[in-house]
Amino acid sequence: MAIEDLAQLIGKVGEPTILEVEKGAIKRYASAVDDPNPLYSDDEYARNSHFGSIIAPQGFFGWPIKPGPALNPLMLELFDAIAKEGFSRGLDGGVEYEFFYPVRAGDVLVSYSKIADITVRDGKAGKMIMATTEVSYLNQNGVLVTKARHTSIRRQ
Repeated sequence: MAIEDLAQLIGKVGEPTILEVEKGAIKRYASAVDDPNPLYSDDEYARNSHFGSIIAPQGFFGWPIKPGPALNPLMLELFDAIAKEGFSRGLDGGVEYEFFYPVRAGDVLVSYSKIADITVRDGKAGKMIMATTEVSYLNQNGVLVTKARHTSIRRQ
């Protein structure tokens, strides 16, 4: 696949991942990131809030119900195609989140990854590829709770 042909990957959607959001995991995550907000750990406080129950900190989406590879197959396909063109050195370009609805203890989320964009740019050190993937998280009611956009930068 030539660099110009990488564009045919844009729009490709990967297999869904099912994530379980468990109350104990929310509490452990909040503790690990040192966030003392009682909405994440105090049942009574959260029950009396306008949320009505414990919610997850933004950016925590639970754990996969079925263990799988560290990188989902769509990402592996993308990175393999880019590496075959000689762009094997990578840099994390960051992630942007859009939050629409709170994630609650007991939710079961489905996430879908999609290759949103691939661009080739000339940089100071030569050509580089910017690949953007979009992950949508829907709760068990089909409500979109979060959209994440990950950017990966690959150089020769």
